[in-house]
Amino acid sequence: MNRRRRLLLGAAVAAPLAAVVAAKPRARAGAHDAYFRALQSALADAGLMRPTLVIDRARLQHNLARLQANRPRNFAYRIVAKSLPSLPLIETVRRATGTDRLMVFHQPFLNLVGERMPDARVLLGKPMPAGAVTRFFAHHRNPAFDPSARIEWLVDTPVRIAEYAELARARAAEGLGPMRLNFEIDVGLHRGGLRDGRAVAEALRAVQAEPSLRFSGLMGYEAHASKMPGLLGGPRGALDRAMQAYAEALGAVRETLGDTFDASALTLNAGGSSTYAMYDGSEPCNELAMGSGLVMPTDFDVPSLADHQPASYIATPVLKALDRTEIAGIESLTGLFRAWDPNTARAFFLYGGYWLADPVSPPGLQRNAIWGHSTNQDLYNGSVDVELAVGDHVFLRPHQSEFVFLQFGDIAVYDDGRIVETWPVFTQGA
Repeated sequence: MNRRRRLLLGAAVAAPLAAVVAAKPRARAGAHDAYFRALQSALADAGLMRPTLVIDRARLQHNLARLQANRPRNFAYRIVAKSLPSLPLIETVRRATGTDRLMVFHQPFLNLVGERMPDARVLLGKPMPAGAVTRFFAHHRNPAFDPSARIEWLVDTPVRIAEYAELARARAAEGLGPMRLNFEIDVGLHRGGLRDGRAVAEALRAVQAEPSLRFSGLMGYEAHASKMPGLLGGPRGALDRAMQAYAEALGAVRETLGDTFDASALTLNAGGSSTYAMYDGSEPCNELAMGSGLVMPTDFDVPSLADHQPASYIATPVLKALDRTEIAGIESLTGLFRAWDPNTARAFFLYGGYWLADPVSPPGLQRNAIWGHSTNQDLYNGSVDVELAVGDHVFLRPHQSEFVFLQFGDIAVYDDGRIVETWPVFTQGA
């Protein structure tokens, strides 16, 4: 065999070996840093040795300050209640921002707001089935909260407008006030809504023809903008296109209303946590909605929120810490798994689990893909150098807040090294 052939053969063998070596996981390890050690001590001092949703009050206040600094001053702010599903949390945001505007997405939450927060002005964040609207009215009890003045119902199709007109006529027959309708418009997300100016004009004429209905404004959600790749114009291009669509819809409103058109009297809603900071105040809307960016679940780790801080964590105790990870039926492969991935050496069974969340402390933890998920005792693995024992807490960051926050009971509020209060969350039913 000549030298050239030996070199080629050696290269052919070395290349896949190098690929295997490069793919082999490296051991990760670590302990809680000072922040998470303090949070763990605070939870233990408060007797919270169960899965707990924690909000860091100082970080929440930081994010509120960033909201106030980044939001165009000529735009009002509307709190997205589904992302902050706790009345005390919403009250905290209201005090910091001075707003009485809420966006609500669930009929039981709407009834709760009407009962406990009657001064709120509510825009529905999605179109409610007519039956859900009927149920809201059937269970509404607080006379201080007048639905005719306080609620804007979101509508997206002529059919829904007709359904709501029937409900409004029935209310009018009982001597009750009209229903105000806000139009969902499609500004590029393509999740439904009125698609162009012509559709907006036709919907507006249908509302004008019904004495028991009132037109209240437009809502255009553009969550896609912050995720648009540069190849397709990037976030700025997507937002510009969304606002062009918004301007077309508003132009149709202006033309249809004629001399009675008054933009300042309408709710012209846009925005979201990942896009609110991209607005400069020149857009055709007059208010921005935002919620998740105040607590920063991982789905909102985007460049437009780079100056916000993670303010919410799931904390749960370690129930069992084992020095060996064994999977039923394949115990003989334990050594092989450990040799390939040293981060599978130890096994930690948590109190609860299977949340939409990622572990953040201590570093080096990973979910066991073979074991799978468990809502009872979730299994995480770590190397021999991960510093974690029975009774310690594992901290995870939720992917989102709107549903995950509802899974733990009262929120624990952390401030200055202590759990200072607890905030009840919304209930899904009732």
